Amino acid sequence: MNATPAYEVFAIKYARHERRASANFIGGDPHDASMPLDYFVWLIRGAGREIVVDSGFNAATAKKRERQLIRCPTDGLRLLGCDAKAVRDLVITHLHYDHAGNFDLFPEATLHLQDREMQFATGRCMCHEPMRHAFEVEDVVGMVRSVYAGRVAFHDGDAEIAPGVSVHHIGGHTMGMQAVRVMTARGWVVLASDAAHLYANMEQVRPFPIVHSVADMIEGYANLRRLAQSREHVVPGHDPLVMKLYPPISTEFDGVAVRLDTMPQSR
Repeated sequence: MNATPAYEVFAIKYARHERRASANFIGGDPHDASMPLDYFVWLIRGAGREIVVDSGFNAATAKKRERQLIRCPTDGLRLLGCDAKAVRDLVITHLHYDHAGNFDLFPEATLHLQDREMQFATGRCMCHEPMRHAFEVEDVVGMVRSVYAGRVAFHDGDAEIAPGVSVHHIGGHTMGMQAVRVMTARGWVVLASDAAHLYANMEQVRPFPIVHSVADMIEGYANLRRLAQSREHVVPGHDPLVMKLYPPISTEFDGVAVRLDTMPQSR
């Protein structure tokens, strides 16, 4: 019987957004200090595979939405020796602008998406501006075109992408929000993406205000912990603490990319 392979997992920072703590929690925050968001894509490498999770946004979207773009996500991948043009599997955790742009830069990749996310992004909820605000219409239209080109692999709930790598429907933030579970040398790591933007959202049960279902978002925090080896194995999608708690690949990658297959520092 073959053992489940253990993968290396990297968080690659590509952008940043300065904001106040009140913008990160439903109901605001009594200590409304600066609480910025970092933007990441993730690389899973091992067993002869490279799987990328999310594809970020481009310079035009950064300008439109007043975000600080540090580098194109594909440039960050290239620094780690990953050629976006050769990637065969790209998981899109959800179709918001900061996770589903640039997928045209992965021409050989199968795009892994939840059924419910396409339903959400192209259905009646998008008639309401607050629900569609975090989507870029050209990204959604591009994903529809990719369906017709035979490039999208739809998943209904949990599915294995490769031995030791699986996607899991979480919901909450969007209807089709999915997380990625990866076997590593330290056990099962869960890339929460926007199922938990910040450690504080999950650990203090204080939901992020961009949300399809608050109930599903709160239940999702428990689901993330059940999927992971421990609480320390859940990696939130936008927390700057990720870059501080996990070790960089080397000194030259300080502030660029960290390894998630090693244990974080205690907080």
